[in-house]
Amino acid sequence: MAAKPEDFARIYKRFEAPIARFDCGRKCAPLNGGEPVCCSAKNAVPLVQKTEWQLLKSRSDLWHRFKPYDAASRKIVEGLHHSCTAIECKGVAFCERENRSMACRAFPFYPYITREGEFAGLAYYWDFEHTCWVISNLQIIDPGFVREFVEAHELLFEVDRDEYETFKLQSANMRRVFSRRRSIIPLIGRDGGFLKVLPKSGRIVPADPKRFPKHGPYRSARAFAKAVKDAEAAALDRTVEFLPSSSL
Repeated sequence: MAAKPEDFARIYKRFEAPIARFDCGRKCAPLNGGEPVCCSAKNAVPLVQKTEWQLLKSRSDLWHRFKPYDAASRKIVEGLHHSCTAIECKGVAFCERENRSMACRAFPFYPYITREGEFAGLAYYWDFEHTCWVISNLQIIDPGFVREFVEAHELLFEVDRDEYETFKLQSANMRRVFSRRRSIIPLIGRDGGFLKVLPKSGRIVPADPKRFPKHGPYRSARAFAKAVKDAEAAALDRTVEFLPSSSL
């Protein structure tokens, strides 16, 4: 049983809420050449089922197939299941919010499935801990986003069991990684409350989001200011490097 294009159309209608009540892309863009991390295929390549791709193509010319540009991106494409494809949009300046993929709507989250098979809430893709501002500030997530995320994925799981199994495997991988780190897994519960998965045991208990770890340049205001300053200096260096000699 696999989701059809019309299933994704219904899911899209259930999942339109923004992640926060402000544009969180402005928080990470200064460290990413002025573009939000989630809107650049150089950081996050949207992966979709081929049936979702059929729907997107029928609705808009916003999307095209992703073309690998290095060894890492080729590995992503070559490792895809035969039912999936990698796509890329025209960029944040051309975004059509009603025609975003499921991957875009959900980023940086995926549905966390417990060892017992329960859909417990929202976990994040930890590869983006140091680049996505939201991951270090989970308390800003809008309750409407959480509610629609849960409803949309419940509908997806009803029509596509493989998607459920994929996220169950993703959750198991996260438990292994964070257990080795001896770190908790921060979760946003289905009701919008905050939880944590304990390392080793995998037990889920209530949590205070103020005590969740922060990462990379988002550890503190000072770290962020320094990272922005460094990014601006690096951009200036690149500009000078590419100026024609006659202009110097």
